[in-house]
Parts: sequence; C-alpha cells; structure tokens
Amino acid sequence: MLKKKKKEDFENSALTDEVPATEGSQVETDEETPEQLLKQEIALANDKYLRLYAEFDNFRRRTIKERQELLQTAGLDVIVSLLPVLDDFDRASRHMENSTDVKAVKEGVVFIQQKLKNILGQKGLKEMQSIGTAFDPELHEAITNIPAPNDEQKGKVLDEAEKGYYLNEKVARHAKVVVGN
Repeated sequence: MLKKKKKEDFENSALTDEVPATEGSQVETDEETPEQLLKQEIALANDKYLRLYAEFDNFRRRTIKERQELLQTAGLDVIVSLLPVLDDFDRASRHMENSTDVKAVKEGVVFIQQKLKNILGQKGLKEMQSIGTAFDPELHEAITNIPAPNDEQKGKVLDEAEKGYYLNEKVARHAKVVVGN
C-alpha cells in the first residue's frame, strides 16, 4: 500500500512538472494578492466611515430637535407654577373693586407677593443683596454716583433702584444701583 501511494504522488508531481510555464501567464491560486487585500481594507474602511458619518449626522439632527423642543417648553414649568399667583391677582382685583377696607387689600397683596417670591425661589431665583456692599461691575449697574456721606462708603452701593437677581447662582439681572464716590 505504501508503494501504491508513493507511485500516485510521483505521477501527480510529474503531471505538474509537465505543465509548461509560458511567459506572461499566471498560475491561478486561491491566495489573494496584496493589492486585493488593500482594496478590501479600503472598502471596509469606506463602509465604516460612511456608517460613522451617518450615525453622527443622525445624532446631530436628534440633538438639534431636542434643543428646539427644550427651548419651546423650557418656560412651561415656571409658567404653570405661576398660574395660581395669577389667579390670586385676579381675585384680589375683583375684591378691590368692592372693598372699603384698605388694610385687608394690603394684606392680600403682600400675601400674593410672598407666594410669588416663594415659587420663584423654588425655581432657583434669589435676590441679590447690594446695599452696603462694594460696587462690583459684574453684579451691579451704576445708574449714578453721589457724594458719599463718609469715607467708609466711598465705592459702595448706597441705594438700589432695581433689585438684582441670581438664577441658580448666575446673575439673572444686574442690580441698578447708586454708588458713593
């Protein structure tokens, strides 16, 4: 049996040796050339690039849409929380028309003001304390300068025309102040 196998191997090798190799003809093999491998790598890279680009484009569109929706509904929460205050003002207006007791009306208005301040405080709004502090152009807007009553009050806020406010630790509105010089 061993002799038979050797004979078959010898005949197979003889057959392959007998095939004449002509110039310019290539022997076809199952192995891929380096050019073909590079073309496949380039095709894979292009496919990966196109998929990544499409994914990024979808992400960009989605974030733009979400941002627009957020801007359209950003104030909704605050407005809904302020509606009871608006209702209170409506009731106070109706009551003021028929009321002769000024003290009761005044108490009602103060109550509504406190309710409004509490709601805005829950949303992150905080009053800025300016009077007696040093003038800071980051926080204050000077509307006028007046002579300071003493040297200690030079460069400090003496009066406040409009209160300043912080919203979540950022300046929402600069205080309009009178500064001593």
